[in-house]
Amino acid sequence: MTTNLSGKVVLITGASSGIGLALTHRMLQEDAHIIALIRTEFPADDLPIQTAIGTRQLRVYRADLSDFASLRVALELIKTNEEKIDLLFNNAGGSFHELMFSKQGRELHYELQTVVPYIITMELLTLLKKGTLKRVVHTSTNAFNTMTRFDPDTLDSPTNFKQLFGPYAASKLALSLWTQELAPQLANEGITMITVDPGGNNTIRPGKKSGIPFYLKPIILLFFPHPSKGASLLYQGALGHHMRGAYLTNNKHVKLRFVQHAPRVLEKVRDVYEYTYKQLG
Repeated sequence: MTTNLSGKVVLITGASSGIGLALTHRMLQEDAHIIALIRTEFPADDLPIQTAIGTRQLRVYRADLSDFASLRVALELIKTNEEKIDLLFNNAGGSFHELMFSKQGRELHYELQTVVPYIITMELLTLLKKGTLKRVVHTSTNAFNTMTRFDPDTLDSPTNFKQLFGPYAASKLALSLWTQELAPQLANEGITMITVDPGGNNTIRPGKKSGIPFYLKPIILLFFPHPSKGASLLYQGALGHHMRGAYLTNNKHVKLRFVQHAPRVLEKVRDVYEYTYKQLG
């Protein structure tokens, strides 16, 4: 990795916890400037983070990303206040413990982890084009490798729910599929876009409900690495040389399944952006 990130502007969604927080620390250590698009506060006792906020090396914009009205306010502020973005990490997300829906009425995993990364990318294209790296990295997963079928038309409102390996996995697969489909178009505009599986990480937070099945929690707590491992894989993916639209596992390009559905997934997220988000006024 020879890219010098000093002075580069990096936007990270979900930057205040888990892999996003570890990635924020990594970028600050490299003297990058961070735009954090977050819902929950940064830890008050994290001295490097609080110091960076004080010096404005770390600039915080708050929003509930699954609420389009809240998201729009934050994105408009970013477009007004920031001059460029060199590197965009669409990292926010997580697995939920039960079937839930966004304020717009779509299944929450799908809204937050498939649709919202598209909206953020499209809305910030102008700032990305002003940057020097011009790279977009979406956080994906390998959980979808367990899926035996995939129907893009059930993403909005699934007929059944399974923790981790149901709508969560489907939403991440859909994210990787539309990324692969759209990447050649963005490459024509000078932007490189990929999805990266950060692998298994211990992101369990005490007292917070999650969609991790009960039988996996002890294994995760005992054997899974600190989120800095996942952050490192996102970092490597962002600064490496990869095929446009690549899906990376362990920093290696892996072929996606169900690629025949990629055009339909892209059509669906594009329609939400054009006919719902952009109509907010």
